[in-house]
Amino acid sequence: MGEVKVRVLLQNAGDLVLKERGKLGRQKVRSRNVDAVVDTGAVMMLLPQDLVEDLGVDTKGKTIVTLTDESKRELSVARILSITVCGRTWETDSLVGPPGCTPLIGQLILERLDLIVDPAKRTLTPRPESPFLPTLNLK
Repeated sequence: MGEVKVRVLLQNAGDLVLKERGKLGRQKVRSRNVDAVVDTGAVMMLLPQDLVEDLGVDTKGKTIVTLTDESKRELSVARILSITVCGRTWETDSLVGPPGCTPLIGQLILERLDLIVDPAKRTLTPRPESPFLPTLNLK
């Protein structure tokens, strides 16, 4: 079994709001298509600092994260991005990693977009029971 990589579209959510209001042209929306690693052990999305800056997304606040080696690190939080993966879109915050680090997709995105990982096939797909829209539990 290997890592699962997926192509994602990241967009500046503030730019999208301005576009919807007719105050910004479509070509002016800051966006990037990037390859990201699906990390089922991560909770949030992690993006490299240079990509966050490229997208023009503001950082606000910090959080402490525990890494795989159990060390702790303080990271900035970028607010707010639109992510489209497997044809599904959600607006979310992201942790900001060092420049050039690998973008990671964590559990929050997988759960909210109702996506499942097949490590044997190295794929990420919508859950078969909800092929058209994400299905969430409100129990």
